[in-house]
Amino acid sequence: MQNRITDLFKIEYPIIQAGMIWASGWRLASAVSNAGGLGLIGAGSMYPEVLKEHIAKCQQATDKPFGVNVPMLYPEIDKLIDIIIQSGVKVVFTSAGNPKTWTTHLKAHGITVVHVVSSVKFAIKAQQAGVDAIVAEGFEAGGHNGRDETTTLTLIPAVREQINIPLIAAGGIATGAAMLACMILGADGVQVGSRFVASPEASSHQLFKEKVVEAKEGDTHLTLKELAPVRLLKNQFYEEVQQAYSNCATTEDLKTLLGKARAKKGMFEGDMEKGELEIGQVSAIIHDIKPAAEIVRDMMKEFQLAREAVSKMS
Repeated sequence: MQNRITDLFKIEYPIIQAGMIWASGWRLASAVSNAGGLGLIGAGSMYPEVLKEHIAKCQQATDKPFGVNVPMLYPEIDKLIDIIIQSGVKVVFTSAGNPKTWTTHLKAHGITVVHVVSSVKFAIKAQQAGVDAIVAEGFEAGGHNGRDETTTLTLIPAVREQINIPLIAAGGIATGAAMLACMILGADGVQVGSRFVASPEASSHQLFKEKVVEAKEGDTHLTLKELAPVRLLKNQFYEEVQQAYSNCATTEDLKTLLGKARAKKGMFEGDMEKGELEIGQVSAIIHDIKPAAEIVRDMMKEFQLAREAVSKMS
């Protein structure tokens, strides 16, 4: 399959694995890239030297293109950027910040830059900043999310109307049929997160993967908008957050409750009650843990079957 996204990244399929904290290490990124998609290392949960190690191991594990996702809220982002450039990484996805800050610098070093947005307004700003492509992420997505709660079904065509660079859809995508729907709405490719969490290669804890597979409709909720909107699986920590809201907690109260390394405690260390468990709504239709290559293959098979079914509609 060939289109603007496969041409931009020099990949076989327009499937990008999201750079998720505590899940997207070199094993997952290289597995997705070897399967024909674009794997991303999630730098948001890595110290600079750890990122350097993951890039080196990914380069050893695949000769295919891969990238790094860099949340711009990261306190030592300049160190991450230096390592990315020095290591010869050719694709960077930025998120949670102003794309003007690093886009020109990265592109000056021959790096393809993609920025993640959750609204039309920020999509326009990202295009003006000179990024090569945009990820438009709907309300359904896991992890940090948009405050406006715009769904993927609404966001993709709205963004497509306003930009002319390649567009990648994200949020609620775990099947080939969903991929086709997004592309019909104007996307050139898709970014998939939650489905890849439930894979052996994901670096997240096995208990978290099993929790994702067990999730049902309504088991996630977007909360903590005062800090940074995040979609959480409901557990003891989530209930403590809701109780804090009931008690009219201030932003400082919420920061204290969240504390440090709460996401690491849950998703990486396996504390399913006191940890922060970030995952998308689409977890409700993820029913198994399977290899990343199989996920890519199944999505493309489902995509082709869905496209054939649509073509037969009268």
